[in-house]
Amino acid sequence: MGLLKMLTKAVGNGDNVLNVRTELVARKKVLNPRTGLYEYTGDKRRVVNKVVQDAFVEFIVDQLITETSVFGDFKYHHSGIGTGVESAADGALGTPKEDARNVGTQIEGASANIYKSVATTTYTDTWAITEHGLFNTAGTGGPPVTGGIMMDRTKFAAINVVATNQIEWTFTITFTAGG
Repeated sequence: MGLLKMLTKAVGNGDNVLNVRTELVARKKVLNPRTGLYEYTGDKRRVVNKVVQDAFVEFIVDQLITETSVFGDFKYHHSGIGTGVESAADGALGTPKEDARNVGTQIEGASANIYKSVATTTYTDTWAITEHGLFNTAGTGGPPVTGGIMMDRTKFAAINVVATNQIEWTFTITFTAGG
């Protein structure tokens, strides 16, 4: 059972529940040759309440037992063209693309219980991007890079990119305590 389903079920008498919501917003940007600046296109995807990975849930429990500095490292964004259904057991993207993961800016959202990471990927080739993952390491090897713990894998309808196009990723996870 995925973290989202597991944590939204009542614990005990139902008066002590931790709710988790996720959201990924992907916004395509293209280079305007006149201005030399990137501009948003109308191509945007918003996916909410999908699958948080089992490995991330296990990592949370491990951190409660023995805290390490890597807990705050879930800021590395990677995208790909995988078509397989997302699953809580996923340990990696289906088919990652590009040679590096992009480091996101980590901030609190609108309240102290919201974690947000924002990064931009600049593409070097033509792809139909269909998946995004948030990891705790920049990865190793490559291309494409692999490794680390994936917090979340999100699938969505393809965003078609060509060389120099960008996608701005905004991943949000909200934790709400109480009943």
